[in-house]
Amino acid sequence: MNAKLWGGRFADSPNAQMRALQDSISFDKVLYAADIHGSVAYAWALSRAGILTEQEAQTIENGLEKILGEFETDQFQYADGDEDIHTAVERRLTEIVGPVAGKLHTGRSRNDQIATDIRLWLRDTCAQIEGMLVNIQTVLVDRAEPHVETIMPGFTHMQPAQPITLAHWLMSFFWMLQRDRERLNDGLKRINISPLGSSALAGTPYPIDREHIAANLGFAGVTHNSLDGVSDRDMIAEFLFVASMIGLHLSRLAEDVILYSNPIYGFIRLPDAYST
Repeated sequence: MNAKLWGGRFADSPNAQMRALQDSISFDKVLYAADIHGSVAYAWALSRAGILTEQEAQTIENGLEKILGEFETDQFQYADGDEDIHTAVERRLTEIVGPVAGKLHTGRSRNDQIATDIRLWLRDTCAQIEGMLVNIQTVLVDRAEPHVETIMPGFTHMQPAQPITLAHWLMSFFWMLQRDRERLNDGLKRINISPLGSSALAGTPYPIDREHIAANLGFAGVTHNSLDGVSDRDMIAEFLFVASMIGLHLSRLAEDVILYSNPIYGFIRLPDAYST
């Protein structure tokens, strides 16, 4: 028999090479918090639908919170059969709360589960990145304010071209990062919608209140089409573009700092603690 979550109709176990190819736990384990928060919300949605009792939903939530604590304290122990973050969490939940854990996947597929996890992770990551960008912008403004009239050369093709101020140079990076923040927040409009309740691709016959789940998870709304909601990953590509632009702008800043700390220019002196 095949003990895989998806292996109900299979008579044989997967080939070792096939398993190594498809297992994703090595990288999708970063989604643990999103997976757990999504499962807590789904447990209570099952309770609202009459599939779980309140006591069962609370038991599942307590077990999931225990697992979250294990992850956050580096105490979670992976097992050989944990092919992805979903199976790892479900396996551990079963160890903690027993057979009631098996009810948690009622009406849910790993398709809408992973789509939800990704959106939750992206939303949290966007917020963290924006916070860091705000910190950099604050430093840029603080450094620029005393130098509104400090003259320095502006360069084109490494040649002195026009006089500018030190503040003007610093604030050029402020506005690059400001656009990056705007891109992050614009992307959030497409990230912050919930596919949970779409099941494998065509919804579920169970009376799952998708809007209520979305509200519990802080989503602005739900996806309009279940097939689109579980199958498309355009929000990842969009996020990667924004992240690459942020990296490019920070690289420009770093390159200027390196250049201007060269004795030939002598505009910047770096402390030893930040030099190699």
